[in-house]
Formats: sequence, C-alpha cells, structure tokens
Amino acid sequence: MAKIFILGGTGFLGYYTTKELLDRGYQVKTMSLPPMPAKDLLPEGVECQLGDINALTDEEILVLLEDCEGFIYAAGADERTVPDKPAVKFFYEANVLPTQRLARLAKQAGVKNFVVFASYFAEFAERLPEYHLRKQAYPNTRLLQEQLAFAEGEGAMKVCSLRLPYIFGTMPGREPLWTMFVDRVRGQEVFPSPTGGTAMVTVEQVAEAAVGVLENGEHRGTYAICSLNMKFQQFYELIVEALGQTGKTMVPVVALEQMLPAFEAIDSQAEAAGKEHGIHMAVSGRLQFEDLYLDPADTMPLLGIKEHDVVASIKETLARCVD
Repeated sequence: MAKIFILGGTGFLGYYTTKELLDRGYQVKTMSLPPMPAKDLLPEGVECQLGDINALTDEEILVLLEDCEGFIYAAGADERTVPDKPAVKFFYEANVLPTQRLARLAKQAGVKNFVVFASYFAEFAERLPEYHLRKQAYPNTRLLQEQLAFAEGEGAMKVCSLRLPYIFGTMPGREPLWTMFVDRVRGQEVFPSPTGGTAMVTVEQVAEAAVGVLENGEHRGTYAICSLNMKFQQFYELIVEALGQTGKTMVPVVALEQMLPAFEAIDSQAEAAGKEHGIHMAVSGRLQFEDLYLDPADTMPLLGIKEHDVVASIKETLARCVD
C-alpha cells in the first residue's frame, strides 16, 4: 500500500491521522519536532524521525520523500500565537514559506497528493467579506499558504486544503489546547458569552477527513469540515459543568457593546508591548457575535467523515483540562 508522509505526526492532529492511515492500510513516515510527547506513542512500523524539517537541505528532503505518494502538512502556527509586530511577517515565515518550499520539493520527489491542514478563518474570510479578514495577518497568510501550495502542485501533484474549525479530543503526553481557556473560567462568578456560535469536530473526524481528501479531493479544493454547530453559551456552560461550578458561575449572553471595550483594550496592550494578534481582538470579538457555522452535509459524505459524539468528545477534553 502507498506510503504517506506526515509533517507533525506526533502532534495532536498528526497522531490521529497517522492512526487513521494505518487503519486504512497505508504505510506512514513522519517527521516532528522533539521531544516525543509519550513513550511508545506511535505504533510499530511507523517511520518516525525527530527534528526540524526546515533545517534540512533540499536534497535531504527529496531523499526523505522519495518513497512517498502523499504528504500531509499537519504543522505550523495558529491564531493563538501573539507574535512581535508585524504579525503578518511572523505568520508568513511560520506557515507560508515552509509550505511553499515543501510543496515544491514534494512534487519534485514524485509525491502525487498534498494536503494542507488550514483554518476555517480562511473560509470565513471568503464568506464574510464585511469583516475584511483578508487584511488580518492570520487569515491573510492562511489564504496565501493555500494558494502557493496549489500553484506549486500544478501539472503534477494534487493539492487540497482542509479548513479546520474547533477540534476536540485528547492524546497521550499532550495537554489539550483548551486548558488555557478553561483556566479563564475557573473560579469566575460570571463569564459572559457572545451571541454567536461555532462549528466543531472531533480529532478523529479530522483524521478521517484528511484521508478522505487524499483519496477523493480535487486539486485546489478547499474543504471546510464540520460535524456539529454550537452556540458559545452552550460551550461555556459545558466548561462550567466540567469545573464543577454549575450554579456558581453564570454565563449570561451579552451584547457586543458590552464586550467590545475589553477586546479593544487587549489590542491596545499588545500594541504597547510591541505585539500583534493574528486577528485583532476587536475583529475576533465581533466575529464571536456571528454564527460561524458550516454545513456537515457539504463535506461528511464526500470525505467519508463518520458520525461521532462531539459533545462527548468535548466533555472528555474538558475533563482532561480540569485534571
């Protein structure tokens, strides 16, 4: 069976994608930044190398990929990073340039299918032009990352983008990404909620989608996946429940006008520190008053994404965060 290379195979998304590929009969080769998060993390037979692929020469990367039919790019910086200003420079160097180089080399090595793990903020940059997200560093560079990867693949390699929403699940050796958010709710008497909501998936569904895109995606295809849409208030109440604060922490829905000054203050603090959010908090805050929903029917049948209990996965994730 074909061999697939995963960049970031010991990370949260890469780990589950590795398992899904193995279950489907594929061989897997991966490279990830050290250290290994847990002993014996990857199943036997996975070719795993720890290191920074960006430090390799072109020739070394060509040798690494010469026996691979597919490449899954499960690495990079997300919008939670607050870099030095200008943020666009950071995200361009962290996400765009490495993807372009690796897509070029993958095609040169004979790779036939290349999948980028991207963000649903790229999707909403297209769907909600009134927010001018193309002018925000993170969505701007996510869109550019896709376009350059598509261009590098032209003529010989299928390149697809998987646009990912809120993702839930746990893995050995890594603290869930939601821990920082849970800590903000801990001990609070009131935790206000915006009026909007968001699309959600389990990490297992991300893995299923990745294999589905490898097998059934079209070149230049962008796939914004979703399994469940949920209001932020309901999500926050699940956090309150996980913390054992039901009846102690109120989660009222408030108007944008009540929260906007706090968002603007965060931007001002970042500016004073020489930092910049990939999406300015005043913009990100406004987006939370929209229903950033996606239709599961658009991608689940096409990519072979199975039904999973997303709420159960949320609860399991939050329980790990609390522990």
